[in-house]
Amino acid sequence: MKTDTPVFIRLQPIALTAEFLRILLANGFTKEKATACAEVFTTNSIDGVYSHGVNRFPKFIEYVKSGGVLPNAEPVNVSGFGGIEQWNGNLGPGPLNALQATERAMVLAGKNGIGCVALGNTNHWMRGGLYGWKAAKEGFVFIGWSNTIANMPAWNANDNRLGNNPLVIAIPYAGEGIVLDMAMSQYSFGAIEMASLKNEQLAVAGGYDLEGNVTHDPQVIMQSKKGLPMGYWKGAGLSLLLDMLAALLSAGNAVKDISKQAMETGLSQIFIAIDLKALNNFRSIDLLLQQIIADYHQSVPVEPGKKIIYPGERVMITRKENLEKGIPVAEKVWEKIKAL
Repeated sequence: MKTDTPVFIRLQPIALTAEFLRILLANGFTKEKATACAEVFTTNSIDGVYSHGVNRFPKFIEYVKSGGVLPNAEPVNVSGFGGIEQWNGNLGPGPLNALQATERAMVLAGKNGIGCVALGNTNHWMRGGLYGWKAAKEGFVFIGWSNTIANMPAWNANDNRLGNNPLVIAIPYAGEGIVLDMAMSQYSFGAIEMASLKNEQLAVAGGYDLEGNVTHDPQVIMQSKKGLPMGYWKGAGLSLLLDMLAALLSAGNAVKDISKQAMETGLSQIFIAIDLKALNNFRSIDLLLQQIIADYHQSVPVEPGKKIIYPGERVMITRKENLEKGIPVAEKVWEKIKAL
């Protein structure tokens, strides 16, 4: 089935923020929460993560209208000891709960060297890398992950029992960060959807067809709704363990519980911050990272002239371009947002 290639327009960040803010205020958000939430969706779009920025906004509002996301609910501290705390997100907006959990993890790390906030009963955090960038820019190492609805089969299985369960690892570097933000599937479903819209085949197998065979065809994967675990059995195993840890540390829902619901709500998430200043080798860390990156950049590319980049480097390039030229937004998506 052939699909027309989407037409894109470039919009300034202020235009996106204003439209997001208008819609959020009309859907019950206080001004403070609407402003913070609008900034999250705009920032994700500026950084080129459109699948969890402008493209995701209509679905977020759909969840608000259907009661899956409670606009002004506040997370509460349930229990804690030393550097670890359990919080209940009370089904509040996922990005706002995640920002608060990240802040709290950094406070705990400042007191204990390391801090962990286990957040249950929350909602989709949109782009996990946002919290890694935030912590890294404030001088903290960040490790975090979330579980999701079941959207991948276990290795050698036919039915979906595993979540995409994104994992984020961030390290402060040169005033910015080295930020790894990845789901447990070979391709994110946002990337699969974009390839489908452009009528492009995936470079490597990215999911399964309806018969359970691995395929490069994004349209077929969209039909089956079965992503391929990255690293095959390794990605499947990592997905399972991330789900287990998220659920047990937060006393929240596991993938199996989330998948029984009508909507993807009540997720479990982990936020870990490490204060590098607590380390004896703190003063030599910057030099160590510079040396590692310098060596990494000397990698010989398969395609001559192509630069080998570290996790997060492309984000900074995209951020600069989008701030200068405007954010590329599919016309159909923008029209849908304006109609909300």
